[in-house]
Amino acid sequence: MADSKPFHMDPSATGAFQALDATIKAFEVPQEADGQIDAVVIGGGTGAPVSIRTLLSLGISTSAVVAMADDGGSTGILRDKADVTPPGDIRKCIAAFADDPTDPLVRAFKYRFAVADDHALGNLLLAALEDASGSFPEAIRICERLVNAQGHVYPSTLDHVTLTARTRDGRTLDGQAVACHSKTALESVSLVSEAGPIRPYRPAIKAIEQADLIVLGPGSLFTSIIPNLLVPGIVDAIQRSRGSVLFVCSLADMQGETWGLSAREHLAALFDHGMYGLVDYMLVHTPVPLRAESPATGSFIAVAGDEPEHASTSDLDDLRLSEGVRPVPITYQDVLAIQAEGPVVIARNLVDRQHPSWHNPQALRDALLQVINLMHARRDF
Repeated sequence: MADSKPFHMDPSATGAFQALDATIKAFEVPQEADGQIDAVVIGGGTGAPVSIRTLLSLGISTSAVVAMADDGGSTGILRDKADVTPPGDIRKCIAAFADDPTDPLVRAFKYRFAVADDHALGNLLLAALEDASGSFPEAIRICERLVNAQGHVYPSTLDHVTLTARTRDGRTLDGQAVACHSKTALESVSLVSEAGPIRPYRPAIKAIEQADLIVLGPGSLFTSIIPNLLVPGIVDAIQRSRGSVLFVCSLADMQGETWGLSAREHLAALFDHGMYGLVDYMLVHTPVPLRAESPATGSFIAVAGDEPEHASTSDLDDLRLSEGVRPVPITYQDVLAIQAEGPVVIARNLVDRQHPSWHNPQALRDALLQVINLMHARRDF
């Protein structure tokens, strides 16, 4: 819906960046991470930028591989009327890489025009530069220079693709914007292109292959993260990479696509879309410590580091669960089942108390640093 003001920015993204930037200024770059790790974030939407800013705060060289299935809002209008490559998620990640988020040019890059179909200036600029330069990657590079980006953004494919989803009650939904607002959780998604076989963008493949840490999410599971994995060659690149894979599970169900799914079911969806055996770490939110008392749970005890209180979050009411937003559920039994499949589970309270659907920047930063320390200890790179 158009704002009453002529210009505005996405409030969730703005608030998240302000919190992250305040956190970044409050910490020095840890010696454990400084200059030793190359990371790539795979995702899209509003989740990938949060991981990007957090990794940058740790002094980690970071790039991003972004899904190209977005067809809603400003991006959808530009796709339909100008036949351009979807710019929206690329624009959000470019802004996340900006050296100074408070720079007026960076702020203007994120402005939306309520007087013009709520288009984001960055979307219009990317679309115009794609036409002027004849190349979407060149348009991205120009915008990265404009904001003095600290890393690179790569589309997972340059082909114009459409997302098709199948719901758990057997319906078929066409388009990312429709799928993310499904009335029931999704079971699977696929990509189609009218131009023929979908091809990966080679620099994206190279970035994944060379990464020490590959971060999936946070973000919409079926419409931001998995669409990247559906591009032929992306999962193969993850498999060839020397890097460890971290899945940052969403905090809460905010869209219909994962409505009611547990953290374990989120991971199962990744497995069903090519990632079985490839996830090394999984970061999950729990507002209360999970009970760890079985001798078979040594890894979970070491990683969680909390005093036992509850076996699950199912007995807590909404007001105790992140101030009214029910998080993606996780039980102690789920943790055991997940770890039996291979990933090390890191369970922490990650919610921002002021904004219950957002990650707390300091908590996410501490959790990512814990993953890096575990990688050192396990000699994963």
